[in-house]
Amino acid sequence: MAQSFTKGRFLTVQEVSEILRVSSMTVYRLIKGGELQAVRVGRSFRVRDIDVDAYLASRFTQAG
Repeated sequence: MAQSFTKGRFLTVQEVSEILRVSSMTVYRLIKGGELQAVRVGRSFRVRDIDVDAYLASRFTQAG
């Protein structure tokens, strides 16, 4: 089943790092580690806002 990428707003790595209050390098590590889904556009990555929300929700669940 194909995943739809048209839903949600796409964010840059810099925007994601500002939302999460971490460095851009940390965002790249999350993407590379498969913890945060991203789409490669040319030489850069884009992350859907709903994927950032899902990542944050998974962190809250693990914290307790």
